[in-house]
Amino acid sequence: MKGKATIIGGGIMGLASAYYLLKSGWKVTLLDKGDLADNCSQGNAGMIVPSHFIPLAAPGMVSKGIKWMFNSRSPFYVKPSLDFSLISWGLKFIKSATPAAVERAAPHLRDYHLLSKQLYEDLAKEENLDFGLEKKGIFMLYKTEKAGEEEIHVGKDAQKLGLDVEMLTKEQVQAIEPGIQLDVAGAVHYHCDAHLYPTALFNQLLKNIKSKGAEVITNAEVTGYDIQNSEIKSVRTSKGNIEGDLVIMTGGSWLPQLAKLAGLSIPVMPGKGYSFMEPNAGHPIAHPALLIEARVAVTPMNGQVRFGGTMELAPLNNKINMNRVEGIVNAIPQYYPELNVQVPAKEKIWYGFRPCSPDGLPYLGYSKKLKNLIVAGGHGMMGISLGPATGKVVAELADQSSTALDIRLYDPERYN
Repeated sequence: MKGKATIIGGGIMGLASAYYLLKSGWKVTLLDKGDLADNCSQGNAGMIVPSHFIPLAAPGMVSKGIKWMFNSRSPFYVKPSLDFSLISWGLKFIKSATPAAVERAAPHLRDYHLLSKQLYEDLAKEENLDFGLEKKGIFMLYKTEKAGEEEIHVGKDAQKLGLDVEMLTKEQVQAIEPGIQLDVAGAVHYHCDAHLYPTALFNQLLKNIKSKGAEVITNAEVTGYDIQNSEIKSVRTSKGNIEGDLVIMTGGSWLPQLAKLAGLSIPVMPGKGYSFMEPNAGHPIAHPALLIEARVAVTPMNGQVRFGGTMELAPLNNKINMNRVEGIVNAIPQYYPELNVQVPAKEKIWYGFRPCSPDGLPYLGYSKKLKNLIVAGGHGMMGISLGPATGKVVAELADQSSTALDIRLYDPERYN
């Protein structure tokens, strides 16, 4: 045994870190403040997206965000607030949204996603890990000439980065998706993308790490840390103190609070998203898609189809904004006119918080202030996609070995 690792957070980053640390010979304790029954890793679109090599903090998002702020049904909504953390995050976002920053980040994000995709393929070969991985790619479906021009431009940039991308006319995309009528002007098909069933992935990874000896402690809220000589000696929780040699801080949208307890500033704003499931029958959808103008994700999984979307930036809250859900529902027949999807009852709507950093890049690496702390968070809408690669790098960092990725851009203390 190499040592004792304490992982804070039971989402995909925590589970993947536990998986690879156990594989490398560490003893693992995983803590979560909830019961693991429902977190952001389960209700998302399940997309593995090398196509997402452009960070959220891109130049066009600033102007779009300002326009969308005044529409409560828009795909991207910043809830007006005098909350200092939101204002500070927003100023950092604007500063980060430059062409130079996007160009610098693109090849690194591409490599991050491609490594994760390969690791998912490896995981899918393991016994008792069947999470519905399908490599059909993802359609970027667009309805307008303007959106088409933008998507094709991004698609050509993706091709320059070596990604497998194809531009399709409306007739070509319809021929690939014959089971349902499409009302689109065309599509960009990212053959490099894939998708899976997040709930199966989560449940099977949890079972796997338990079978390999991980101790999983639920309903354990972190209340502080015992720090000596720039090291965390134990993590204080509502269920007692957990001692160990190494701490991995994930925590999703709760990362800033966890970091603050350790004297660190790691800005993350929760981006609330919504999803719901519908039967995939009658006019079945075979390929996952992003409805570009509406920013809605469509993913067939487990015999159903999941519709999800919106990015609502606001302080953490447990309210369901039905206007946001109606925005998703109203978009569906614009692209799939044969579908008559009704606004679901509140109890059938899932919501979760994507942990968004101001520059749209994850936090991954050792703390400079606390030498036995690794931070792995802030992955925004790319959590599922980047999970395995994050877990692998965490294990490599724990072993003090070279990492499979260049992680210098992801310095967890870049805002300290």
